[in-house]
Amino acid sequence: MNVGLAFFLTLAAAILATRAVLGWLRHRQILDHPNERSSHSRPTPRGGGLAVTPVALLAWACLALTGTSQPGVWPVLGGAAVLLALSWRDDRRSLPPHLRLAVHVAAAVAGIAGLPAEQAVFQGLLPFWLDRAAAVLAWVWFVNLYNFMDGIDGITGVETAAIGLGLMLVDLTAGQAAGAPAAAAIAAAGLGFLVWNWHPAKLFLGDSGSVPLGYLLGWLLLSAAAQGQWGAAMILPAYYLADATLTLGKRALKGEKVWQAHRQHFYQRALGGGASHADVVRLILATNILLVLLTLWAGHHPWPAVILAAMVVAALLARFTRMGRRGNLR
Repeated sequence: MNVGLAFFLTLAAAILATRAVLGWLRHRQILDHPNERSSHSRPTPRGGGLAVTPVALLAWACLALTGTSQPGVWPVLGGAAVLLALSWRDDRRSLPPHLRLAVHVAAAVAGIAGLPAEQAVFQGLLPFWLDRAAAVLAWVWFVNLYNFMDGIDGITGVETAAIGLGLMLVDLTAGQAAGAPAAAAIAAAGLGFLVWNWHPAKLFLGDSGSVPLGYLLGWLLLSAAAQGQWGAAMILPAYYLADATLTLGKRALKGEKVWQAHRQHFYQRALGGGASHADVVRLILATNILLVLLTLWAGHHPWPAVILAAMVVAALLARFTRMGRRGNLR
């Protein structure tokens, strides 16, 4: 299956499946009711992951069956399916954090075991066992930050599309076409959901979407690093990594429970300053476009591209901070 076919078939399937799931969620009255920590003001169906995640998994399974995917994908598909089931249960009835974390770690271990032994995620800087252990920790953190960051209309659809399309372009330009269809498919799944999730959102993704999507994208990023494209693996998710890590690190230092809902992310500060969901997500989209361009440059000049990417993300975080301060002065 070529890249274009994988993209457009998955896009169509994601749009149609999300519409069907939206009707079912409305019928069952599975709604996210606003509270003091919410960024929405009216009850909205929650559970778009029940459409997006199965579509992405089906697309990747078809790619594997037709021989147009990277090796080691089947354990990843199994891990994502388990995370879908666990996260949907968590959407309906909150599960203990330690149980969620244990399953995340087990899924990451299973997925990492499928990487070819000769591929080092950290470019040979660590012994093999430590390379794999560090990759598991990085993957688990990415899965959780992807979930933490899914707080406003459109944000995860845009991020999923940007990372997926960026990895697709990296694979195609680097001559590593095996991973391009999978990256295109997950980007299309994110865009298909975005049709229904753009502000004002008709439904939310829920943990059943953000957790498995973070897991699948994490595997693509780790695979890119293991194949020598470490610049891409650092640059493409840079905004989510920076916002989540800085925010959760600050909360941890203050002794707060980092797994609890809050409104302290940089993008949430901008909302507090009066910006709309669409305004904030457009800024994230513009930043991600720059990150994708820097990712392509990183194939020849990785360190300069990484440094510039850090500056671009820092500028966005500073912009969000200023937007929040303006709101506090009113």
